[in-house]
Amino acid sequence: GSRRSSWGMLVTAGVGGTLVALYAVVTPFVTPALRRVCLPFVPATAAQIQNVLKMLENRSGSLVDIGSGDGRIVIAAAKKGFKAVGYELNPWLVWYSRYRAWRDGVHQNTKFYISDLWKVSFSRYTNVVVFGVPQMMPQLEKKLEEELECDARIIACRFPFPCWIPDRTIGDGIDTVWAYDLKH
Repeated sequence: GSRRSSWGMLVTAGVGGTLVALYAVVTPFVTPALRRVCLPFVPATAAQIQNVLKMLENRSGSLVDIGSGDGRIVIAAAKKGFKAVGYELNPWLVWYSRYRAWRDGVHQNTKFYISDLWKVSFSRYTNVVVFGVPQMMPQLEKKLEEELECDARIIACRFPFPCWIPDRTIGDGIDTVWAYDLKH
């Protein structure tokens, strides 16, 4: 009897522990889809990263990636000499980004923060990369216009801003990238 009871407790603890661990891992990936504006994690393609880097040629200063995901853009920009920062809601992706930056030897030039983009000021950045969704772009357009200096370049990936006219566009399909040079 007591042996069967111990076995039952062990199985219950194992199943319970597995469910808690699964919840802890899955929740940060699912909750963005439940927000008013769905912000899923979709990794940048190699072509998108190259297109972003082309848009950053002959640029300097600080760079921020809004919705940095697994840190691909931030790490690529740091390898090109930028002091680069990423803001991301998903803590697992932020921790993974920090690990990748350390592994790639650019952790001194990168920072990753767990934060909601609507609660952050982007005023200190001269280069902004955005992987947004169409529903958020009008509101983000207003926020960036209010906060950024006139020499800032905003690079939109996958979806353009609705009211701004891009200064440059490169790529095709999902790899399209739009650059906007802010002129107040």
